[in-house]
Amino acid sequence: MTAAHSNAETTRMAIEQVCARGDMTLAPDCYAEDFADHFASTEYHGLEGVRRSTELYRALFPDLRFEVAEQVADGDRVANRWVLTGTNRGRRVRLWGITLSHLRDGRIVEDWSGFDSLALVRQLGIVRTLLAAPLLLRALREARSWSGRDGFAAATPRDKTSQEMEGRGS
Repeated sequence: MTAAHSNAETTRMAIEQVCARGDMTLAPDCYAEDFADHFASTEYHGLEGVRRSTELYRALFPDLRFEVAEQVADGDRVANRWVLTGTNRGRRVRLWGITLSHLRDGRIVEDWSGFDSLALVRQLGIVRTLLAAPLLLRALREARSWSGRDGFAAATPRDKTSQEMEGRGS
């Protein structure tokens, strides 16, 4: 088995079992202790960050499921295209997203994720979206209040790759 194939399997397990099923016993096998998750305007850090972000996803969609539909692996980098399904307040949701992962020694050290947020709003409807807003805002406030502590960092110094992706690199 090549390193790229092994890395692809690690990211699949992280998405389909840790994030979707909340199986935190697998988290140390998938994520490095210095893991950084870049999602929207919030960053989650370390294994505590994995736990907190997973709790948020599962609070929004108690029957959350991720299915990795396609993977491209090259050395220590893996791109996953996934499909999320779940129910929020009785409304079924199905949307796609992409996670780009960087691995070191077989564990994920950094994820960059994005999804079709407009599709989410369309599928939930404006009322359900507004009803979910307090949970999302609370998570964002908590992330900012945890800045500098284990688990979250809303305004931490970013590495050179992060700065380049945001157009601020040197």
